[in-house]
Amino acid sequence: MTRQNYIFTSESVSEGHPDKVCDRISDAVLDALIAEEPEARVACETFATTNRVVIGGEVGLADQDKLQDYMASIEDIARACIKDIGYEQDKFHHETVEVTNLLHEQSAHIAQGVDASNEKDEGAGDQGIMFGYATDETPELMPAPILYAHKILKRLAEVRKDGTEPTLRPDAKSQLSLRYENGLPVEVTQLVLSTQHADEGQTSAHIREIVEPYIREVLPEGWLTDKTEWWVNPTGKFVIGGPDGDAGLTGRKIIVDTYGGAAPHGGGAFSGKDPTKVDRSAAYAARYLAKNVVAAGLAGKCSIQLSYAIGISKPLSIYADTYGTGKVDEAEIEAAVAKVMDLTPRGIRSHLALNKPIYQRTAAYGHFGRAPDEDGGFSWENTDLVEALKAAI
Repeated sequence: MTRQNYIFTSESVSEGHPDKVCDRISDAVLDALIAEEPEARVACETFATTNRVVIGGEVGLADQDKLQDYMASIEDIARACIKDIGYEQDKFHHETVEVTNLLHEQSAHIAQGVDASNEKDEGAGDQGIMFGYATDETPELMPAPILYAHKILKRLAEVRKDGTEPTLRPDAKSQLSLRYENGLPVEVTQLVLSTQHADEGQTSAHIREIVEPYIREVLPEGWLTDKTEWWVNPTGKFVIGGPDGDAGLTGRKIIVDTYGGAAPHGGGAFSGKDPTKVDRSAAYAARYLAKNVVAAGLAGKCSIQLSYAIGISKPLSIYADTYGTGKVDEAEIEAAVAKVMDLTPRGIRSHLALNKPIYQRTAAYGHFGRAPDEDGGFSWENTDLVEALKAAI
């Protein structure tokens, strides 16, 4: 059995964090291209620093001659993302930041391994291992520390953007240490919140006075106690933020994006990658399967590992771990998930309807634990495989 009594910590970062600015731009570029051509191949990376955004990577379209037509809109996409996030600083402003677009066409050698042909099915876009995870400790079937670290920052972004808290600024980080008792989270032992602010005269005490009501609103009743230690803007001032304060890069927050360190990670980032890249789509599929295993009552916790090779359509291996909470043997779960879902790249994209412009919304506050959207966003959070899994078992 897994440990039942312990303290576990996870962190989150806001949409205004430099790395998340880059994730947002990369996913916005992806959405724009998929909206025009659902089968578009995109691997978009973004770098941001003081007064500068650089976008690079590869794009594959059925008609490569159209690529140049789309290139003119890339700068506008980046500026729109920065504006929506809320950056209007002297040294990082959506109107004045310099945007350099270095996107170019996809390598033909990569394309020949991925593309379907008369001889073979569509292959994976790269080799690698991907993990999905679910736990019954929250209704969202997510680990509580990362789930609530996200919720805190999302709430603060809402009140910043609607004008309720006009002195808050976009860059922020949160961190929660939760004490578990009998396997369930019961108390916040340490709470860290650092948020950029507008007024040089605002102290840590001033910022805590602003943010504490929203934190208490978000966290479950009873989790904050007299023993909880608060660390709000522990360095003091946090006026210079975003890419002006620290450079950002796509794909550097892979633990924030997934399970906050509570589960294994294969190492591949998500943002800016179209769904033929199994770094993204297979990680979504693995979460979908793990969540359905837990929702079906087959285990209290479950991780699913999938592995792929570039150009090969079927997964090389499937591995399940229920951490001693399983109601059935892990080998039965491995066999069942292979029966209920086609885990080829094309099968994943078809089952989860991933060839849609649904990715920009994933760039902050986690790719998992979110409610499915009516237009197909976060489709991997559905629990519509429960009965099929039970039947397969």
